[in-house]
Amino acid sequence: MSTDDLARLQRWEDAGAVWEVAALRPDSATISLLRCDAGEEVDRFVTSDPRVLALCRERW
Repeated sequence: MSTDDLARLQRWEDAGAVWEVAALRPDSATISLLRCDAGEEVDRFVTSDPRVLALCRERW
């Protein structure tokens, strides 16, 4: 995926939208990007970025 998935999540939040951890594994996480109004999933991606994994573990 993107070389900077953490920045991608930050931009998503800055736009007023939300994201959630769809799946968390020891070496990867699946992230759901959700609309800010109804929570409908707009996109989904898998990341192995250790910074994102740490953030996901906090939310999980």
